[in-house]
Amino acid sequence: MHGHENGHENGHENRHEKGIPVSTALPITGTGTPSQPSPAVRISRAGRTGPIAANTVLAGTTMSLFGLSWDIQWHVDVGPDTFFTLSHLMLYSGSALAGLASLAMVLIATAAQRAGQPVDRFPGGKPVRVFGGVFRAPLGYLITGTGAALFLLFGLLDLWWHSLYGFDAVLDSPPHIGLFLSISFSMVGSVIVFAAARDTRWGRAGVILSIPVLIIFSPITTKAFGALPLPVEPELVGNILFSTLLLITGTLTIGRRGTALTTAATLGVLQLLLWWFSPWAARVYADASGLPLRDNLGDNPPELPSEIPVFMLFAAAAITALLWLSRRRGWSGRIAPQIMGAGGGAVVGLSLPIQSALFGDSGPDPAELLTMTAVGPATGALAGYLAARLAVLLREHSTASLTKGR
Repeated sequence: MHGHENGHENGHENRHEKGIPVSTALPITGTGTPSQPSPAVRISRAGRTGPIAANTVLAGTTMSLFGLSWDIQWHVDVGPDTFFTLSHLMLYSGSALAGLASLAMVLIATAAQRAGQPVDRFPGGKPVRVFGGVFRAPLGYLITGTGAALFLLFGLLDLWWHSLYGFDAVLDSPPHIGLFLSISFSMVGSVIVFAAARDTRWGRAGVILSIPVLIIFSPITTKAFGALPLPVEPELVGNILFSTLLLITGTLTIGRRGTALTTAATLGVLQLLLWWFSPWAARVYADASGLPLRDNLGDNPPELPSEIPVFMLFAAAAITALLWLSRRRGWSGRIAPQIMGAGGGAVVGLSLPIQSALFGDSGPDPAELLTMTAVGPATGALAGYLAARLAVLLREHSTASLTKGR
């Protein structure tokens, strides 16, 4: 443990000697060559504990996302529902699956600590002490498990809410906001789990797969601010902020130029799957339950899939091009992420009114286009600033970083 601490101290000293603050030591330079598997990675591969648990968490969060999209479409196509529907069960089952996998990893890490094994190299992020050291929980699984536990608690609150008011007709009720925040924590934990193994192929693939799930889900929570008299819809700002932030975070964490494009392509595939699944599941379940569809449905696109930015490949291309330019010109890590964010945010901001017009009946509103021209780059620059700090934290908690100095 002393070697690990000294290694980090020396790394911090070297960064300050080079005039690079720790908070801005970003992977915007380099060739993107994959690092060699560390001893921690070989341990996790031998036992297959790390990949199995991480993929189980990802399967759980993805299941919850599909359950939510199904539930939203049910409200649109059929109407109010009760607590005990298949879409709700899918939503809760996904959270429970992620929570149980996280609990198992916490117990395994705790048992390893008590057996005198090197827990500091455990998959899922650097372990932290819980309840005064009674448990040692890898950071990613701690966040995922906490989110899953809160999700189930808010589920009980939602059940109580249904018992008071009966049918559920709105998305932004207090229990729902708590549910959305809770499962967002679980999805953030999933990204941390995979980022901790970024020097493995399965870790990098997991980052690229888990980030689109979080991109889709994150802006939903901003619906809680929809009633406020704001000049811009919070959901639009949330789409720009979270999509740009997560694309840049994944790119800087993995350190490869094509990460943003691959992540955006994965997001598009997930959007197509939800586009088919949500209305299909709502109609099949309605037929099985003997319930009619609404009379005024028309040809409206699926609710949640149509709100996912459809031009993310263009935003990813802008981020990738600016990343390449930053490496070529040697831009400082202090400004490169903000420039990347402003470029990506500008594309997302301008694309949202166009997307709304494509899925609606009228053309893009010139006033809205003008507003998003200003909001997009500003929100994107903020996203780039935050993404840079998050990427540093994720890289510090990776298995590669944890074994430096040994």
